Amino acid sequence: MQGRKRRQFSEEFKAETVRLVREGGNAIAQVARELDLTESAVWRWIHQAKIEVGQGPPGALTRAEQEELVRLRRENRQLQGARDPYKKAAAFFAKEHE
Repeated sequence: MQGRKRRQFSEEFKAETVRLVREGGNAIAQVARELDLTESAVWRWIHQAKIEVGQGPPGALTRAEQEELVRLRRENRQLQGARDPYKKAAAFFAKEHE
């Protein structure tokens, strides 16, 4: 069984979908059906919109914070990879010196 292909949506489309649910008084299921979306996707967009305006659960990250975290983790991996040869060389010479 093949599922639905993964689609990408613009931030404007997501914001408009959230607005339809909030201001239109429409149920998530109804909006999802009308726009050919999954209910879970619409629910996630609404949840993220709440986080973006500071109404999310404590510790929830905004999209900008999530992107920064990904960038910092990638940079950390690169720096650790650059450090490893020196660490191995230092261990080799320390062992040889004994």
